[in-house]
Amino acid sequence: MMHVVARSQGLEMDQVRDRFQNLHEIVAAARAKLDRNVWDYLIGGAETETTVRRNRLAIDSLALRPRILRDVNGTDTSGKFLGRVLKMPVALAPIGSIERFDKGGCGAVADAAGTFGCAMFQSSVAKPDIEDTGKVLPNALKIFQLYVRGDQAWIENFFDRAVGAGFGALCVTVDTHHYSRRERDISKRYHAASARDPDAARHQKALDWKQFDKLKAKYKVPLIVKGIATAEDATMAVEHGVDVIYVSNHGGRQLDQGLGSIDVLPEVVAATKGRAEIIVDGGFCRGTDILKALALGANAVAVGRLYGFGLAAAGRDGVLRVLELLHDELERAMGLTGVNTLGEINPSYVRAAPPIRPPHVLSAFPYIDGPDDRY
Repeated sequence: MMHVVARSQGLEMDQVRDRFQNLHEIVAAARAKLDRNVWDYLIGGAETETTVRRNRLAIDSLALRPRILRDVNGTDTSGKFLGRVLKMPVALAPIGSIERFDKGGCGAVADAAGTFGCAMFQSSVAKPDIEDTGKVLPNALKIFQLYVRGDQAWIENFFDRAVGAGFGALCVTVDTHHYSRRERDISKRYHAASARDPDAARHQKALDWKQFDKLKAKYKVPLIVKGIATAEDATMAVEHGVDVIYVSNHGGRQLDQGLGSIDVLPEVVAATKGRAEIIVDGGFCRGTDILKALALGANAVAVGRLYGFGLAAAGRDGVLRVLELLHDELERAMGLTGVNTLGEINPSYVRAAPPIRPPHVLSAFPYIDGPDDRY
């Protein structure tokens, strides 16, 4: 049964804005509220968590090159993605079992994203049901993301439901041929993932481009492939007619020892040659992070853990507040960089630079104590 999302009255949202005046405060509130197992599920990664750290290291190893003496009274953060104009080109990434952080789950996320004016993804392993999420602000851009755990008929059943519920695009995650070893969870004997069915694992391992060809032939809504990390696979994706390439290493939660997502973004952009839209995730937490990714050729940026913190801290209102603060940061970063529109930003606005602090999952929030055994 769908948990009904409680739409906030203005006074309640004003209280949330007063309580959370920067992103640090939201992250700290989430950490204080969640028990250790759920907190670790949110922030953890695979094995040594090297890929998690490299996501932040890669972003922090780029510096902005601002231009000055430009009239920036017309700063406009809007961007276009999947044919829709968004208040800013940001999407809320799919998070499995998101209802662990707030009982509203994807319904709360859809409400916040739609109210703000950005896109959201629903994971196939998240609640409530697709049909219930589809009823929340039905005109907002919602994207359904699938983990392939069945045959073609099983896949098409999910996608038929998503299209029927009004989702505007379909996404297949392709970096889960094996379940990763989440050693934070293993060390505590915490079973964070859903039951691991050997038959489902067989289907995950068998996923290939032929299934994408079938999906592309059947569905008229845009098709997204999530988990691209090389130019070679980006080329394959466009050759198979994929509409959106989603550059991602699963937030460092699948293959350990991978590159940071923004490190591989330029080669994907070069290989795609404008034949598909590009969205990227992986450690993006601040307005300046978004600006860097857009400068390097992304059409949109997805945030995951960041809005997970907001959901844990204050439900639907916490997610909306995350988006408001991220928007404020992006708008200021654009003005200080000397651009009025995101179309003006290009690779000349960034360059390599040494990071100034050790990377970790919370290193974008230096006013939070850490690193320590709680991060």
